[in-house]
Amino acid sequence: MAGKKTKLRKVVVIGTGFVGTSYAYALLNQGVVNELVLIDLDKEKAEGEARDLNHGMAFGNPMRIKAGDYEECHNADLVVITAGANQRPGETRLDLVSKNAKIFKGIINKVMDVDFQGIFLVATNPVDILTQLTREISGLPEERVIGSGTILDTARFRYLLGEHFEVDPRNVHAYIMGEHGDSELPVWSHVQIGGVPISKYAGITDFDQNEEMKAIFENVRDAAYHIIKRKGATYYGIGLGLVRLTRAILNNENAIVTVSAYLDGQYGLDDIYIGVPAILNENGVREIIELNLNDLEKDQLRNSADLLKEMVDVGRKAIQ
Repeated sequence: MAGKKTKLRKVVVIGTGFVGTSYAYALLNQGVVNELVLIDLDKEKAEGEARDLNHGMAFGNPMRIKAGDYEECHNADLVVITAGANQRPGETRLDLVSKNAKIFKGIINKVMDVDFQGIFLVATNPVDILTQLTREISGLPEERVIGSGTILDTARFRYLLGEHFEVDPRNVHAYIMGEHGDSELPVWSHVQIGGVPISKYAGITDFDQNEEMKAIFENVRDAAYHIIKRKGATYYGIGLGLVRLTRAILNNENAIVTVSAYLDGQYGLDDIYIGVPAILNENGVREIIELNLNDLEKDQLRNSADLLKEMVDVGRKAIQ
């Protein structure tokens, strides 16, 4: 890790709502960490979740799980933030900016007060904006502050394409880039089915005019709204996505994943956190992968970045 190397494989989760506990449950099943600490404003809730998870230890993987407080962040390799106000039916992720920015200021200051030297992984929405604010409040290098970004959108995209073409989603290579939200974009120019460009595989040349492909992307973009309407929140998919990112970091995988990462000139964008493919290892973001986007995709990414910059300013004003 950059800074102090702990090698403890210790993760602290701040927020024991649906996302935080789904992440913790998936960690127990997959055996990624040695020690997991749950922090929540409701300490009784965190304690209850820790006890419940510990009772599954005989069926899961050996690890230490406990409820704790912010001093536990001192020697953590990774602090994962899932705390914040939830997205309500009819509410966009961007509607959450002001209230969650205020919550985050308090959280980040408490973590940094104990000399945290690890990596922040942010999952709370609007994730791109809160990741940028986390970096600015913490003062940590940009490579050590990461957002879950479009990892879940990309997974949804691969799943729906695989379902449509009757191919295992693990053999579908595709990216959703931009904001984790309404302005995100499908990178059709780089979709591959088993290494074959989708334009050749499916004989499609204009994806934005093809009704089936348009419907697939719209289902990806609007997935959270459909799920929230039906069950109130989304948490299983993002919980598993966070485990994937945790594994890439703790195992020093140099894995390529779509996360909210800091751009400093890449794609012609500056001083912005946005969903892009990036190489992730024990130091955080090692490198941004710059895809050769077509003109439409470049415009869509720029528009998404412009929207996020406006909302970052809203968040900054909220915490002044």
